[in-house]
Amino acid sequence: MLSRHFLRAKVLQTLYSYKSAAFVDEADAAKNFRYNVDHLNELAALQLGCLRQYIHIHRVIIETGLKKMMPTFEEKNPSYRLVDNVFLNRLFENYSYRQQVENTLFPWELHEDAFNKAYNNLKQTKRYVEYLALNTVTFEDEKRMALDLFKFLINEDAVRSVFQERSLWWEDDYDQVAQYLYATLKDFGEDFDESTPLPKVYDDSQAKDVDDFNFARQLLISSIQTMDANEEVIRRYLKGWEFERVGLNELLIINMAMVEFTQCPSIPERVTIDECVELAKEFCGDKSRIFINGILEKIMLELRSEGKVVKSGRGLFVPQGKEEYGE
Repeated sequence: MLSRHFLRAKVLQTLYSYKSAAFVDEADAAKNFRYNVDHLNELAALQLGCLRQYIHIHRVIIETGLKKMMPTFEEKNPSYRLVDNVFLNRLFENYSYRQQVENTLFPWELHEDAFNKAYNNLKQTKRYVEYLALNTVTFEDEKRMALDLFKFLINEDAVRSVFQERSLWWEDDYDQVAQYLYATLKDFGEDFDESTPLPKVYDDSQAKDVDDFNFARQLLISSIQTMDANEEVIRRYLKGWEFERVGLNELLIINMAMVEFTQCPSIPERVTIDECVELAKEFCGDKSRIFINGILEKIMLELRSEGKVVKSGRGLFVPQGKEEYGE
């Protein structure tokens, strides 16, 4: 389930590509936006698949060591605790997991070196050593280790490079999708089994996902269509600034906000401004959030005075010192 903040970030990235002449028109940009959202499920499936691939490699290393003519003490006395991890094995047997992972084709066999490196690095971690040292293991211990393994693999440089080779677009989405998956797995309790639903990142059978996607797609199209006109408004408020000195991402964020002000009656101005400030923190310079916040407050008041902003409900923007609208 994609958050609207994440979708706004994807809109911003697509607008940046559009301004860089990557797309012909708004229809071309919207088509690319749809493609990237659809492929977030592929990214999620491969990140989940990392767990199964790692355990496969872990088991192969154990079996290879046992077959050596002169194995080391560690190779003669391997621990099967992680490969037998209850939480991980329930995950691998889960119907939704298998559907998502097995329907996403990927040549894991070409990347065994990455998981061999991950195996050697995991052995050195304090968390793994403590896990093996436990006298008795509860379901929560197993779950905690599974989550730690997922976090470890996602942050392992050799594994991360596997995804970079697959798609450069995924670099911007990698951590966001991983955080979503981590939170999803963390919510599963002891009743987690093969029939427990494992939600997709974006599910077009879910009304909320479709509504949020349509909101973001229209935000993208409208931002492109109104870009020139909105930039003329922005210029009037750049006192002490040259238009050309303002960063492209800053301009695009302000443009997106103006579209939400005028075309999204159900979204309070305060929500729009707060979301844009968060985008500025992620995609712009250190002082951009202050600049964007100040510009948006002035532009919003002008648009409201011209009757171009019609909002309803709580959370509307109020100039300093005045009572909240809707109270």
